[in-house]
Amino acid sequence: MTMKDAAQRAIQLMDLTSLNNDDSVETISKLCAAAKTDFGSPAAICVYPEMVVWSKLELSRLGLNSVKVATVTNFPEGSENVDRAQAETERAVAAGADEVDVVFPYKALIGGDSQVGFNLVKACKAACAEKAKLKVIIESGELKTAELIRQASEIAIAAGADFIKTSTGKVPVNATLEATEIMLKAIQNSGAQCGFKAAGGVRTAEDAAKYLELAASIMGAQWVCADNFRFGASSLLGNLLNTLSDAEAVEKDGY
Repeated sequence: MTMKDAAQRAIQLMDLTSLNNDDSVETISKLCAAAKTDFGSPAAICVYPEMVVWSKLELSRLGLNSVKVATVTNFPEGSENVDRAQAETERAVAAGADEVDVVFPYKALIGGDSQVGFNLVKACKAACAEKAKLKVIIESGELKTAELIRQASEIAIAAGADFIKTSTGKVPVNATLEATEIMLKAIQNSGAQCGFKAAGGVRTAEDAAKYLELAASIMGAQWVCADNFRFGASSLLGNLLNTLSDAEAVEKDGY
């Protein structure tokens, strides 16, 4: 896979993300505008729940109706409060979110409680009903061990997750290839229709290529599409556009 190929594919698999405490309507308008590139648009933008309605309006104004709006719940701490996570998810879906990224109660799992994670994911899946996809953030960098990463993945999948996602992007260690391999194999072994999202730490076309190649080697090349595979990132897009612009300039110059 060339870097240009990787960059082109990665743009279409991105959840272009802004989850900052100082986000404003101006910030999110700029995010939506950034989603309109000469090389296609990302699969989704990911924003805080209070920005869902504004995001939908801005994307529509820009003619980007195919771009989904994702949001986050139980974020970023991964509380064990099932009722709160479910209520947040219900409100997000009512606001028009197409996808909800909920944080798994990973601290409870580290402490030995696997049931609350199952209950929370199941409740949030019910809150999504048929209106939104549920992406479950297991926070692999905090789980640390292969066994806990595998266990969290399996619990989330069994409870009905549409995607499992590495990270919130708010901890020291986010997506890694090692965690990705464990999570993809959990999906493969489950036989379930579940996707995967690498979030945080994927910053360049070279990084993206490694994840794309790993996913294809485990799940098959045809599986790696926006319905099944995403990158969650804020800074990745600029690098991808630079990679594609440089490649386009070289082609035009005949080199």
